[in-house]
Amino acid sequence: MIIIRNTFQAPRPSSPVLPIFKPVELRSALIVDDHPLFCDALAMTLNGLVGIETIESVGTLEAALTRLDQDTRPDVVVLDLNLPDVNGLDGVVRLRQAVPDVPIVVVSSLDELRVIRALLKAGINGFVPKHAARDEFRAAFAAIARGEIHAPQMALESGSSSLSDEAVARLGLLTRQQAKILQLVCAGLMNKQIAYELSIAETTVKAHVTAIMRKLGVQTRMQAVLFAQEARFTALTPED
Repeated sequence: MIIIRNTFQAPRPSSPVLPIFKPVELRSALIVDDHPLFCDALAMTLNGLVGIETIESVGTLEAALTRLDQDTRPDVVVLDLNLPDVNGLDGVVRLRQAVPDVPIVVVSSLDELRVIRALLKAGINGFVPKHAARDEFRAAFAAIARGEIHAPQMALESGSSSLSDEAVARLGLLTRQQAKILQLVCAGLMNKQIAYELSIAETTVKAHVTAIMRKLGVQTRMQAVLFAQEARFTALTPED
């Protein structure tokens, strides 16, 4: 594993430009994972090994976003990539929009380099494989507390990624409501159904869909769906 110090350096041409984070005292955490046994084990690790005192867990992204809307937010969010209501990069993008200043650590069994590179571009603070040893969890959260990035060295080196910087940037332009609407569009819902689902006017949905297509740089609803699917699934496809 490699730890990136929180000091300014001119980026090397072969290395991705990563954000700089601030040091933070890790006293509370929100685990976003739909596997109760893993949540319990991870909570014990964060409490006993990392020293995080207050730990909550939720099983869906929407539950996490609702929790993060409260006045008191956790010091760190620990996210799985595969959730019942979202897959892959979508969850990271929406969480980063909701809490731009809260560290996000992805703990996932999907440890392909292209996955980690895409996640780093989307703004995560750290990546730890689910099968990692306890010492790696300790090192990862210690680095994040210092305002550093924790990720495999190879993920920080140059290499091809199916998800381009432009795609990540475009997804990051969507508001939380627009991201939710895009998810429902991808699920095959029409504007009237989306309006009912979100309790908003159909004209509001139409306006959001138009804004989504503009931000993604596409001309049709189907192109928006294909763009979202490319961003979500190609990044999670293992390299040959």
